Amino acid sequence: MPLAVFVLGLAIFAQGTSELMLAGLLTDMAADLGVSVPQAGLLISAFALGMLAGAPVLAVVTLRWPPRTALLVFLAAFIAAHVAGALAPGYWVLFATRVVSAFVYAGFWAVAAATAVGLVPANARGRAMSVIAGGITVAMVVGLPLGTVIGQHLGWRAAFWAVSVLSAIAMAGVAATIPGGRPERAPRLRDELRAMAAPRLWLAYGTTALSTGALLVTFGYLGALLAETTGIAERWVPAVLAVYGVGTLIGITIAGRTSDAHPFRTLITGVTGAVVASAALALTAGTPVAVIVLVFLLGAFGFATNPALNTRVFTLAEGAPTLAAATNFAAFNVGITAGPWIGGLAIDGGLGYPSVAWIGAALGVVTLGAVGWAYALHRRDAGAKAGAELSHSTPALNEV
Repeated sequence: MPLAVFVLGLAIFAQGTSELMLAGLLTDMAADLGVSVPQAGLLISAFALGMLAGAPVLAVVTLRWPPRTALLVFLAAFIAAHVAGALAPGYWVLFATRVVSAFVYAGFWAVAAATAVGLVPANARGRAMSVIAGGITVAMVVGLPLGTVIGQHLGWRAAFWAVSVLSAIAMAGVAATIPGGRPERAPRLRDELRAMAAPRLWLAYGTTALSTGALLVTFGYLGALLAETTGIAERWVPAVLAVYGVGTLIGITIAGRTSDAHPFRTLITGVTGAVVASAALALTAGTPVAVIVLVFLLGAFGFATNPALNTRVFTLAEGAPTLAAATNFAAFNVGITAGPWIGGLAIDGGLGYPSVAWIGAALGVVTLGAVGWAYALHRRDAGAKAGAELSHSTPALNEV
C-alpha cells in the first residue's frame, strides 16, 4: 500500500476528529451556548449538511485541478473555519463555521478517495478505502475521547483549537507525500455524468444513506445516553466512547480484507450485526456492563459495512471515480444528517434515549432490504452473463 494512502488516512483522522468529537461535548456545549442538548445535537447535522453539499459541488469544481492542490486548499480552508469556530461568540456563528468546515472536508474526502483508489490495483480498493475510512475509526479511538477530555478540562473551544493544530500537521504531510501535477488523463465532467446515470448506482447510494442513518441515530446521542440513562459517571464516558472506536477499527480492518471478494456477504453480516446490537442496546440501556459490550459490537458491525459500501460504488461507476466518490460521501451524510435529526425528534417527544437505538434497529432492517434487492439484481446479471457466454460457445462446439 503506497505511503500516500496512509497520509490521506491521517488527514481524514484530523478532520474526522472534528466531525465526531461533538458526541462527547454536547452537554457542555449546550450549557455554554444556552441551548438544549437536542439543539446542540443539530451541530452534528450542520456538519453533515455541509458535507452533503460540499462533496458533489467541490468534486465538480476541482475535477481538473491537480489532486495535491485541491487537497491543500481544502485543508487550509478547514483550518481557518475551525479557528473561527473556536472564537465563535454564539450558537449560530458556530453553526455556520460547522457548515463551512464540513463543506471543504467533503471536498477533501472525495478527492482523497479517488486519489487513493487510483494509486492501487482494482483488487486492493477495499484495503485502500479501509485505510482512508480508517482515519475515521482512529478518530473514534483516539480523537473522540481525547477531544472529550480536552473539552471537559479546558472547555470545548480548546478542542477546536486542537483540531486546527492537528489539521495543520496533516496538511504538511499531504504537501510532502502526494504527487503534484495533473493526472495523465484528466477526467471529463461529461464522462463522469454519463457513468453516474446507472440506476443500480443510486440503489447503492440509498443503501449507504440507510446504513449510516441506522448507526448515527444512536451514535449521535451515545454520550448523553451513557450519562443520562446508563448512569455512567461523566469521567468514564470518553473511555466507553473509545471502546466504540476500538470496535469500529476492528470492524473496518476485517471488512477491508473481505469487501473486494465478498461485498454482499460483508454488507449483510455488518448490517445484521448492527441491527441486533442496536435492539439489545435499547433493551439493556440501564445496565452498564451490557451497554459497554454492545457499544463495542455496534461500532464493529456498523463500520464493517464501510469498505463494501465504497468499493461497490467504484465497481458500478468505473468511469466516474471522483463524482461517484463524492456522491457516495454525500449519501453517507444524508444518513449522518437524518439520524441525529430523527433521534432528536424522538427525544423531544419524551421517548427517552433508548428510543434512538430502536430507531437504529428499524433503519437497519430497511437497509437489509436494500442490500437484498441489490444482491438479487447482481445475481440476475451474473446469470444472464453466464447464459450469454454459454450461447456464444455453442457454435464452436458444434463445429468440432
